[in-house]
Amino acid sequence: MDEKPESLSGPTTDTGADRAGLDPRAELSEFLRTRRARLKPEDVGLPDFGRHRRVPGLRREELAQLAGVSVAYYTRLEQGNGRNVSAEVLDAIARALRLSDAEHAHLTHLAKPKQHKKKPAARTEQVRPALRQLLESIDGVPAYVAGRRSDILAWNRMAAAVFGDWSELPVQERNWARLVFLKPEYRDLFVEWEQKASDMVAYLRMDAGCHPDDPRLSALVGELSVKSEEFRRLWATHDVKEKTHGVKHIRHPLVGELTLNFESFRMSDGTEQTLITYHAEPGSASAEALRLLASWGADATKAGTSPLR
Repeated sequence: MDEKPESLSGPTTDTGADRAGLDPRAELSEFLRTRRARLKPEDVGLPDFGRHRRVPGLRREELAQLAGVSVAYYTRLEQGNGRNVSAEVLDAIARALRLSDAEHAHLTHLAKPKQHKKKPAARTEQVRPALRQLLESIDGVPAYVAGRRSDILAWNRMAAAVFGDWSELPVQERNWARLVFLKPEYRDLFVEWEQKASDMVAYLRMDAGCHPDDPRLSALVGELSVKSEEFRRLWATHDVKEKTHGVKHIRHPLVGELTLNFESFRMSDGTEQTLITYHAEPGSASAEALRLLASWGADATKAGTSPLR
């Protein structure tokens, strides 16, 4: 399975963590290096003779052995020279690195980027009228539509009651990453803020692998890197994740702590938009709290009660 990737000139040491531009070669290099660093020989069934290791994790030669490629080949790939690499080789490297499905997809996006046609200046994403009507019809369940870069595009009354009235924010600030890292109120809103912050960065990394030439994404990463030390630290880990389902613990200013299950539904219309819903276990205190917020309606987001204020 040893194939020679096409060599490219230029340095590959830029991680992309401290600048606005997103260099696919640097992203590929750092992603492979960080995935290799988290593995130990015993994790993959290799003997560890206790010798001093200059770098954390597996050595390149150990990873190459596991993947069935030459050390020189893998070294070129980790330096960002991934052109002409086959899917078979990427699969072998993904298995050797114990990558998750999301990480495997991210590796493929970085090593074999799709060619995007040049488009006019990016415009604000639009939500289909029928999808907006669906949001409005979902009664008692917080729901919203997120687009590229975790932009918040549309939401229902219950989402505003739980997360704050995003209509009070300028359009460019309706973005989950900006809210989580730049709005102190959201540190209080999420009981497990550190996990929420880590997830947000992982979602952005996944988006960056699919769209490294997105100027708005580059600008967002640059802004957050400048304004948030925590974002810089998390961005440098190169972790990736797709939003699927799980549990969020909310500390609401009116009704106290809520335990909500969330589900994500990716639209199949090519927009890359996702419908996210939150619900509480039937009969739980959180379900009763949601019913209480629903009965208050707009009062739940007035001055002194909205997490945005």
